[in-house]
Amino acid sequence: MNHPLSLYNTLTRTKEPFTPLHSPFVGLYVCGPTVYGDAHLGHARPYITFDVMRRYMQYLGYKVRYVRNITDVGHLQNDADFGEDKIQKLAKAAQLEPMEVVQQYTNSFHRDMGSLNVLPPDIEPRASGHIIEQIEMIQEILDNGLAYESNGSVYFDVPAYNKEHNYGKLSGRVVEDLLANTRDNLEGQEEKRSPLDFALWKKASASHIMRWSSPWSEGFPGWHLECSAMSRKYLGPQFDIHGGGLDLMFPHHECEIAQSQASNSHSDSARFWVHNNLITINGKKMGKSLGNFITLGELFTGTHEVLEQAYSPMTIRFFILQAHYRSTLDFSNEGLQAARKGYLKVMNGLRILDQLQYPAGTDAVDAKADEEIKKLTAELFLPLNDDLNTAKSIAALFNLLKKVNSMHTGGFKLETISEETFEEMRAQYRALVLDVLGLKVEQTADAQSLLEVVLGFYKEAKETKDYAKVDAIRAQLKGQGIVVKDMKTGIDWAYEE
Repeated sequence: MNHPLSLYNTLTRTKEPFTPLHSPFVGLYVCGPTVYGDAHLGHARPYITFDVMRRYMQYLGYKVRYVRNITDVGHLQNDADFGEDKIQKLAKAAQLEPMEVVQQYTNSFHRDMGSLNVLPPDIEPRASGHIIEQIEMIQEILDNGLAYESNGSVYFDVPAYNKEHNYGKLSGRVVEDLLANTRDNLEGQEEKRSPLDFALWKKASASHIMRWSSPWSEGFPGWHLECSAMSRKYLGPQFDIHGGGLDLMFPHHECEIAQSQASNSHSDSARFWVHNNLITINGKKMGKSLGNFITLGELFTGTHEVLEQAYSPMTIRFFILQAHYRSTLDFSNEGLQAARKGYLKVMNGLRILDQLQYPAGTDAVDAKADEEIKKLTAELFLPLNDDLNTAKSIAALFNLLKKVNSMHTGGFKLETISEETFEEMRAQYRALVLDVLGLKVEQTADAQSLLEVVLGFYKEAKETKDYAKVDAIRAQLKGQGIVVKDMKTGIDWAYEE
């Protein structure tokens, strides 16, 4: 299977034609959340981006195995090798078992992803469930002479690794520059031979709750190691694509490559490393550590102080997709309001296309008009082949939408294009909007409010003694399982028992 899809590979700094290792199978790994808080707008971007990547690859006919992990241990404060585990810190403060925190925020994350219509991964491994695999990988790195034990902890030896490999190949960092920017003997770094070395296993302090037995100590795995071990288990020592946010490129992904090369995998882990850019707020990265984030729940309800209104999940999804995934995207109320309008235009177009009927027995095809619609239809998917350019695909959608609206109002005569062209246009529009971009119809109407409107018409019909309308409204509501009740105090309704 050969498709003209190209992706920007951070590893080579170029766009490359995408050909899977074992076509038609595609292995895709994306770094999942550290579950110590509710997901925010910044989290939505990678998961929507790679959801679209997976959807498009499936549309092209590939069989995708999508693995996205849950980090439930080992991610320390400030992404460092020293300090407290983010989840444990929260658990202690709330007097909870750490896995209660993990479960609470994993459930919350799943709810938010479901609202955004992000399909669940095929496999969702947890770091705490793969301690054995992580210990095995550490042992391989030790046996290969590229790690060392120090006081029960195990550290990756960056200078030793860098003699034959290139630590920094992904991020473009240079070891000498990194060393120049670090001070030796930083607090808590005494166990390391070099300040660049990073933890593969940490010996647990007396107060550390989350701990496991290992050949070196009772402790816990390093944050970077988890993804290396879990991606290898489910996708093999080398696979097609590793995705994540640009903020993970260094040190997280750089360390993953080093671990994979230093283990018995001897590979860069993934052939393509794909990174989405960040969402900013007033030009600064949005993140928990900076305290400038807006949770998805706050966006859906409009409860954050910077929000002028609530924004629906599909508005958020459209907002993210109307920018190319490698460009920065700055949060603003104006941007989200514009996204809402754009989303509704696209969905109205879908509704119109479902209603349009091709006129029977017509033979008035205009070759020029037919060719124009064919060209506009063909342009819908083309931008996705060029590094998943959803922004240009949405622009192409709006170009076609002008014609669809004209067909609806009668300005563009349907009979001037062939039935085949019409059906292809309808099918491609639907496929792009629903299957690939993953947009869906949101119920904007509130059933309770609509019922109040209908009961208002019922009351009016009674007062004007229009009993035919009274009976018709009663029958229609009964068909929906609702009974109208005429009471002395007024009109009420009940579910039909």
